[in-house]
Amino acid sequence: MTVKLSDVARVAGVSPTTVSRVLNNRGYIGEKTRKKVHEAMKELNYFPNDIARSLFIKKTFLIGVIFPTTSNPFFGQLIFHLEKIAASSGYKILLCNSEGQEEKEKKYLEMLQRNQVDGIIAGAHNTGIVEYNKPNLPLVGVDRYLSMNVPVVSSDNYDGGKQATQLLIDKGCKHIIHIHGSLSLETPAHMRKKAYEDVIRENNLSVNTYEIGDNVIKKLFDENPHVDGIFASDDLAAANVLREARQRKINIPKDLKVIGYDGTETTRILLPELSTVQQPIKEIAEVAFDLLIKQIEGEKKGMELERILPVKIIDSETT
Repeated sequence: MTVKLSDVARVAGVSPTTVSRVLNNRGYIGEKTRKKVHEAMKELNYFPNDIARSLFIKKTFLIGVIFPTTSNPFFGQLIFHLEKIAASSGYKILLCNSEGQEEKEKKYLEMLQRNQVDGIIAGAHNTGIVEYNKPNLPLVGVDRYLSMNVPVVSSDNYDGGKQATQLLIDKGCKHIIHIHGSLSLETPAHMRKKAYEDVIRENNLSVNTYEIGDNVIKKLFDENPHVDGIFASDDLAAANVLREARQRKINIPKDLKVIGYDGTETTRILLPELSTVQQPIKEIAEVAFDLLIKQIEGEKKGMELERILPVKIIDSETT
């Protein structure tokens, strides 16, 4: 049998209105009365109706989070921090894994709006989704441009790409290749590639880039037998480079130096020898959540549209 608010009021010896005021923290309630209500709730195993409460206060305390995958260490660690930060502020998250599919991302976006989430943080990498242009919907992008008027949070991709490329040059590399993500994505991560190209040209070396894809690592080595430096735009690609190089009996770092990008906790545990550009993932989550809450609370006016956080270079055994 379902326990009702009136049952709590009867056991606590107060009116249903008083119970409602306790649940919604509205008006003055004496500590003795508040304690009696909570004891009655515990005795009856009563849980407030969150839907009814959200209609009353016009907030659901739900935040939608849309990312392309949870298996990538960067996204996994980012989502971990987002959930922890949200929980500490009284919010719950609805996690949506788009799997890189545009239609799936659209359906998740519609579902989140139907459930009247208070806001959305998105980093799923699909383009042309006009639903993100809906006015008055609190939105924040993480390493992804959602629309012209939505703030985005990212690491300093240009500085990271510049430091990574310069490190390889300083270590004596002359034939440096950059492996990057899809150029069709609208993401600040493209600045890693631009930084690589700028530094390479400044040092009178030849630009040589490959887009991440099937068998691209094997193709890279087959077509460039003299490669002596590789800057991969993420640590997973860098790990694949290391595996292929070792299969080909290439000595690292003597004959080939490799640096990645992300520096997640998982990668640091599994591949502590990998040199990488470490993103401030926890800080990215904190800033993204803060920007979203400011919008939810009506403080969007004057908000900066791009927040860029500093990176850290980790010069380890592969360079």
